[in-house]
Amino acid sequence: MKNLTTFGRVLFALPFGIFGLNHFFMIDFYTGMLTSFVPGSGFTILLTGIALIAASISIIIKRYIKLSCILLAVLLLIFILTIHMPKLSSEHDKMFALVALLKDTALMGGALMIAGIYQKSEQEAGI
Repeated sequence: MKNLTTFGRVLFALPFGIFGLNHFFMIDFYTGMLTSFVPGSGFTILLTGIALIAASISIIIKRYIKLSCILLAVLLLIFILTIHMPKLSSEHDKMFALVALLKDTALMGGALMIAGIYQKSEQEAGI
């Protein structure tokens, strides 16, 4: 069962690392996704990429996993509120925005579940 949990944790974390790398290679694409009230578009994209890569590495190597997952859930909530929800009003982007919103909601739930699991294991270990 432990191997299954480890495999699931790594599978959960890997896409975030890839998304983070994409923030460096596809800056123009991500800049086009931002709404007008998000400040410092290029800097924000790179900072988000760094955060996603750091969360991915943290989850994979099991260091600061509870904190990383909580911060990842907050970042996903920010994506939902600032990128996906505003695009729901656009007839052109509505379906893409809804799918992205639901994807990020599910990923946020997964991050919170992992944070809860590792919080519980830390309490049981007396850490």
